[in-house]
Amino acid sequence: MRKLFGTVVLAGLVAAGAGWVLTAPDPLPEGSFAGVEGDAERGQVVFTAAGCASCHHAPGAEGEDKLILAGGQRFVSDFGTFLSPNISPDPDHGIGAWSEEQFANAVMRGVSPGGEHLYPAFPYTAYARMGDRDLVDLWAFMRTLPPSSEPSKPHEVGFPFNIRRALGGWKLLYFDESWVMAGNDLGQELTRGRYLVEALAHCGECHTPRDALGGLKRAAWLSGAPNPNGTGTIPGLTPDKLSWSATDVAYYLETGFTPDFDSVGGHMAEVVENFSALSEEDRAAVAAYVKALPEGGAMN
Repeated sequence: MRKLFGTVVLAGLVAAGAGWVLTAPDPLPEGSFAGVEGDAERGQVVFTAAGCASCHHAPGAEGEDKLILAGGQRFVSDFGTFLSPNISPDPDHGIGAWSEEQFANAVMRGVSPGGEHLYPAFPYTAYARMGDRDLVDLWAFMRTLPPSSEPSKPHEVGFPFNIRRALGGWKLLYFDESWVMAGNDLGQELTRGRYLVEALAHCGECHTPRDALGGLKRAAWLSGAPNPNGTGTIPGLTPDKLSWSATDVAYYLETGFTPDFDSVGGHMAEVVENFSALSEEDRAAVAAYVKALPEGGAMN
């Protein structure tokens, strides 16, 4: 009996150790961006397409004040309420003291400068597909923004979701950097549309349903989802849910007006504000991607 007990304890310790290793943060290799020079002007386009200000400006900010990334917006979910942090260049309350490598690990790996997992309310699972040049350009632009001394507010997340190490297990299940719309021969427009939709603009984060653990159901990609705040639904973009033409989609992203003469509302208004600042070619690329989706979102 004593021998059996010892065996069970040893097996438990081995399993716990393996779990600890498997759930450890997985940062980018050191020197991943060595020799890549950032261009702040190009970074502004990345910043706009990625919607950074939409989530990180202070509640109620308007106009140029949206470039003060003080944070504080609340995002309700089944797992608690997440509050966007201060990501301005302030060295004490923002990310001004971060290195480029620390910024890249947060954006593309969901790993904080202190080595903790970040919650996937920050869409790093989409940003992981970002190109190296775009990441470096984004960092260059963000350092030009005005600082804010507003302290970040803690997330309102209870047990067991406040155990950050458990997010390592979540990442093992759901952190998939592969393209949802597969293929290397999509053509220039569709490839750009895929990059904007699946990476920078992270459209799947809202328009794709999730399972009980909060993982995206890639087999139902962009087919619509319940609103995380519990009110209403976020519409699907697949052909069985959206009958708009590519021209209609591009026009909506530019103006916020639908073919039925309705206008955009809610958080989507911020998305349209971002897309209206992008090029006509980028809006057309997104429209081409949407029209290339299969019914129900089931990719090959």
